[in-house]
Amino acid sequence: MRKGEPFDAALDRAIGPLPDDDRRLAHELAAGILRSQSLLDARLAPLVPRGLDAVAPALRDVLRLGAYQLTVLDRIPAHAAVSTSVALGRDAGGKPAAGFINAVLRRVASAARTPAVAADGDDAARLARSHSHPEWLVRRWIERFGSDGARALLERNNTRPALVLQGARASLDDLRRRWESGGIAVTPAPYGAGLTTDRTRPGDLPGFAQGDFVVQDPAQALVAWFADMPADAIVYDACAAPGGKTIAIGRSVRAVVAADVSRVRARRLAENVARAGSGREHVVVADARRPPLRDAAAVLVDAPCLGTGTFARHPDARWRVSIEALAVLAEAQAGLLEAAAAAVGPGGLLVYATCSLEPEENEQQVERLLARHPEFHREPCEGFPAALVSAKGDLMILPHRHGMDGGYAARLRRA
Repeated sequence: MRKGEPFDAALDRAIGPLPDDDRRLAHELAAGILRSQSLLDARLAPLVPRGLDAVAPALRDVLRLGAYQLTVLDRIPAHAAVSTSVALGRDAGGKPAAGFINAVLRRVASAARTPAVAADGDDAARLARSHSHPEWLVRRWIERFGSDGARALLERNNTRPALVLQGARASLDDLRRRWESGGIAVTPAPYGAGLTTDRTRPGDLPGFAQGDFVVQDPAQALVAWFADMPADAIVYDACAAPGGKTIAIGRSVRAVVAADVSRVRARRLAENVARAGSGREHVVVADARRPPLRDAAAVLVDAPCLGTGTFARHPDARWRVSIEALAVLAEAQAGLLEAAAAAVGPGGLLVYATCSLEPEENEQQVERLLARHPEFHREPCEGFPAALVSAKGDLMILPHRHGMDGGYAARLRRA
């Protein structure tokens, strides 16, 4: 993951063969380190004479792994946490590294239940350190949501969200009855957007191979509901991979042209559509900046974004974001939205969506488009839950208020 592979992909590849109990522990250790990294580093830094930055990256993660077990988890004996970390250190750096890991972690163990040192500075600095988030982002959230709201958002980001499943070839009611009769506990997700389960392997649930369901956070399912695509439309899904929204929309429209610029992602999209689609989804490799069709009745742009609404589900993402990346993405999103608008036919619908909480990627993009193209206007979704709709009629999901990933969407109608 440190080399750029997404956390969930790296985790699945690494722990696939493990039994369920070990899979859960491995997930807890890996995700927990990412969610607690700032506090772990604050504990470790005073114990490393040359400073933590001088430690080789592999050994730094071994130290964090041991410190997390010693200071956060309460079911792993201290001697086991130290000895396994020492073994990992020996594998990574030989006998000297093993001795170094042993010395540092034994000192951590001796003060394991002592509170970590709080960050110096103002409220933003303390919140950023105590919740392991970038300080620049915490400052933005305090300005937008207030100190209490930002704290609630940070706390939500540091929880582990449950697995949520959406109906595909089977309805949610059918899935619930089938799973409950088989002893699989499920509960409704927020706003009825899916079923939540404590299971960790979707592939082991009845109906997976048959395409009866897909794994998808409620926020993403709600975007498909909010989009409310016309039943007789051929929909162009411009950034479709991995395909959750494509599959949801495909159940109720004439056809979906599902595109992605990456052949690798398009291949994954095609696999998901083949397993769980309705047969009305058609996958193409295409650049959203050059749409493969014109005068579409409806276009969905689920734009690449900073992903600040998904930090709970993707704990690694917080360590990749930057203010510079936000500016680059915002410029790219403007280009995607401009190209998508040109593909919408007269009277057609344009839906713009992200999994971001940042205004530059959301409402500001829509306002810029409307200023350039007065032939478009907002057209909110009728009958949609009012608690999820902004004053201007856009979908706005906030993790700390709505209990799911964050997300944004706007419906724009062309005259």
